[in-house]
Amino acid sequence: MQNEKINFLKTYLSLYIDHNTVLAGLQAAEPAYTILDVRNAPAAIKKDQIKGAIALPAKDLSDRLDELDKTKTYVVYDWTAGTTLGKVALLTLLSAGFQAFELSCALEGWKGMHLPIETI
Repeated sequence: MQNEKINFLKTYLSLYIDHNTVLAGLQAAEPAYTILDVRNAPAAIKKDQIKGAIALPAKDLSDRLDELDKTKTYVVYDWTAGTTLGKVALLTLLSAGFQAFELSCALEGWKGMHLPIETI
């Protein structure tokens, strides 16, 4: 039973990427990640986003997969870690053969760490 728990946690944690890794990847000469803001809300409600993120609502993602590059690694984020849009988007991308992660602690954690955001 202990090994099953450990394997489950390893799998679960492999779905996420931390803020520092993403930030370092974005600052590289060749950015390692493309950030997707998958929140299903108009810009007037969102107000801001991670700097350089592409708005691609989770509800539209499966219909717009052809706009994405399979050679890139995507990082999706939602409002908070407790919401499911990031997980739905991650499942969509992984099921379609993309390399992808969900941003750990979502936008709330990114902003809480005072990392780069931009007004929409």
